[in-house]
Parts: sequence; structure tokens; C-alpha cells
Amino acid sequence: MNVFSGHPNDFANDLEVVIHRVKVCSQGYAGIVGERALPKRHQLRRKNVLLNTRNCLQVLVKQLKATSITSGLAHMKRAPIIIVGGGPVGAVMALALHRREIPFVLLEAEADVVEDQRAATLHPPTLEMMSELGLLNTIREEGLFAPVFRHWDRVSGRLVAEFDMAQLRNETEFPYAIQFEQYKLVRLILSHLSGAHGCEVHLRTKVQRIDDSGSDVVRVFAERDVDGKRESVVFEGSYVIGADGGRSITRQEAGIQFQGFTYPERFVKIMTPYNFIQADSALALRNFFSDPVEWINLFKVIDKGPPGLWRIVYPVPEDQSEEDALRAERIESTLQRFLPKKGAYEVCYLAIYRVHQRVADRFRKDRLLLVGDAAHLNNPIGGMGMNGGIHDAVNLAEKLSVTYHQEGHDELLTLYDRQRRTVAVDYVQAQTIRNKKELEERDPAARQRILDEMSEMAADPVRSLKHLLRVSLLESVRSANAIM
Repeated sequence: MNVFSGHPNDFANDLEVVIHRVKVCSQGYAGIVGERALPKRHQLRRKNVLLNTRNCLQVLVKQLKATSITSGLAHMKRAPIIIVGGGPVGAVMALALHRREIPFVLLEAEADVVEDQRAATLHPPTLEMMSELGLLNTIREEGLFAPVFRHWDRVSGRLVAEFDMAQLRNETEFPYAIQFEQYKLVRLILSHLSGAHGCEVHLRTKVQRIDDSGSDVVRVFAERDVDGKRESVVFEGSYVIGADGGRSITRQEAGIQFQGFTYPERFVKIMTPYNFIQADSALALRNFFSDPVEWINLFKVIDKGPPGLWRIVYPVPEDQSEEDALRAERIESTLQRFLPKKGAYEVCYLAIYRVHQRVADRFRKDRLLLVGDAAHLNNPIGGMGMNGGIHDAVNLAEKLSVTYHQEGHDELLTLYDRQRRTVAVDYVQAQTIRNKKELEERDPAARQRILDEMSEMAADPVRSLKHLLRVSLLESVRSANAIM
């Protein structure tokens, strides 16, 4: 959607269009009907929309004062935006751009959507964004509702705390999480984009180099597989968005540092169809077990359908070899130690991987921008990585809806950097590091203090609400939108 009608000599009319759209947008989110009072969750959503609108308009006014109106409003046909990486964040980026009438070229090295067992939890603010992108109905139909999560002391077997996202009912329209695997999200989005005007998706295409030295376009040099043969190809874009993961070529080509650390231990992930809730009805669909020796995360996904799969994640010592950690006998011993049962566990997926806590020094350099894992990496405890990346993509698309359609307004992209990098550090990094430390604490006194505080917080409605706002990432999205 163009911000202005494209007639530079009729600025007054164009401004009326902007004001009207802001009014419609704010009323649409607020749910205003006559003079009736709005529910708190609608008031908060309206506040977020208006904060974003204020940010955009303030930057717009500043730009117009610094340049001539005619040059700032001149309509120009621009090269599409290039997205590197077709995972869940890259796919959301593509759909968000398409909904704002911005053409894009999506480049993905894989031949198809990879059905791996990675991120699955969609938190409330992410569901708000899925609703705005027209995806929520399918996610609700095919996903698994998981509003409750429980913290356990694995040593004693005691339930420490239960948190129910229903407590967020006055904060959001979606007071729950939904388990919906990331590969399903990518496929859903690609089906929406298939055949749409201005949407190009190139699979089997691996980016080799990016040149941002030109005055008009950024050039992306890639190799792609055509009938089993590799051929070189060059794409030209107005911007390049790196959604290409922790080893991001976009970030490397931009010369952006990736500061942080790698945990010495590795994580093992197991998927089994065994029904843990049938064996122990006290379990929730999402569970966190603290243990000074071997903490465990346990939660369920739908997979291809009933009975679904349960995912178990736990650490392995630094000095244990990968081969030993993945031995069938070792895996069976770990599962039986966690929940003993007759007969062996069926394991249908098994992986071991290293875990990082890193944030890029900046999320933007000139016309190269970073989102998702290319911009920040964190441990999986709490399911914040993919959600934070999706929030990056939607935030950036809002900024580009102005910057792309109108020359100038470059400061909006710097605002994206400032907003999303701040919350990546203050919320996602801080919370995931804390989550892991609380699960693995070894000092007996400190560990007991953590468990007691968790139990007391869950029993206090005010403190538990505050906790839910933070771990659901509702607070982080609101904080980002308030940054100028």
C-alpha cells in the first residue's frame, strides 16, 4: 500500500488519505462501537498501533522538513526486496511485505521445506501477528492449544508452579500459546504466496556474495541448481534482508560482528509418540524440570496428527562424545530414568546440537538488514527464538511499507535496529539465560531459593501476571514499539 497517492502537487489530499488510514487502523484495532468502553486488551493493542503510527509520522515530518515535498513524494518504480533464507522468519517476512504491496524475491538454499523438529511454540503476540497476516484460522485448526505450563523439581518430583496464560485475557485476544511446528508455518505461508503478483521464491539457490556498493541497487550473487547443474545468477534489490540463520552470509557480507558465547554442553532432542500425560496426568503440554545434574524440557506437538509427538530436551556433559550421547542404550536409559515404563521407548527423531547466546552488533548496515537467527541466537528454553524473529520481521515490514514506497524516510530503518536490538538483549537474551540458570542451579541453598520464589510468584496474581507478560513476549513487543 502506498502511503501517498503519487500526486506530488496535491500534498493536502495525500495527507488527508494518511490521516484517514490512521483513523481506520486505530479504530479497527480498538473495536470502537459508539461510546462503549473498550476492553483493556483492545486498548493496549490500539496503543501499540498508535505508537507505531506516531513513530512513522514523526519521522515522516522530519524528513519532509529536510527535503523538498516534490522530491520526497515522487513516485518511482523500485527493485524488489531480496530475502535471504526461507525458514519461518524469512517466510513471515515475505508474507508481511506482500500484504503491504512490496514485491520480494525469496532465496532459499534447500530444495524444499525441511521437516525438522525445531521451534514449535507460538506465543500470544505472535498469534496477534498471525491473525493480521491471515494465518490464524489454519494455525488454530491444525495446532495444539497449550495455555498452561508447569515447573517441576525433578529431584523431589514436586510440582513447583503452574502458570496459566488465561490470566492474560485482559491483555490480549489470544491468552494462550499454540504448538505449531515451524515447517508447517513455512508451508502454510508459501501456499498463500504461490502465484501471487510480485512474489518470487527460488529454492536450491545459495547466496555466495552481496555487493552493496552500487548507488541504485544491491546485487546478490548466488548459485542455483537447475536440472542437477549449478549455475550462477545475480539478483538486484532495493534492500537485502538476511533471514539466513546463525551462519548468516548476509551478516558476514555486512561485516557485522556477532557477539556472545556458546554453551560448553550440547543439547539432545528426542521425539517419541509415548503418551506422557496418560502415564502421569499431572503433566501439562509444556513442562520444565529443574535438576542440578540433568534438567529436562518436555512438551507436545501435533506432528502429522494423533497421537502426536512428545519432545524431550536435556543437556549432555561437555566431555561426553556425540557418539556416546546418541547411543540407543544411553537414550533409553535417560528416558527410563525420567519416567520408568515397561518396555522400550519408541524414538522417531534424535538430534544433538550446540547452543549459543549471541546478538549482532547492529541489525542494519546501509541496505542490508538482519532478522531472526541472523540477528540473535538463544537457547530454546521458553520458546523465544522463533517468536522474537517473527516480531523482527513484522516490525521491519511496517517500516519498509513507508521507506519502500517513498524515497527517503531512511531513519525508520535505523529505528527498526534500535527497537528490535534493544528487546533482543533486554528480553530474549536476558530471559532465556535466566531460564537455563534456574533449571540447572547446583548450589543447594540457591536452588531452594529459586524454587520457593517460583512457587510464591505463581500463587500471587499480580506477580504471576507480570511474569506471564514477560515470558509470553507481550511486554517485549510493547517495549519495542515505545522506543523512539
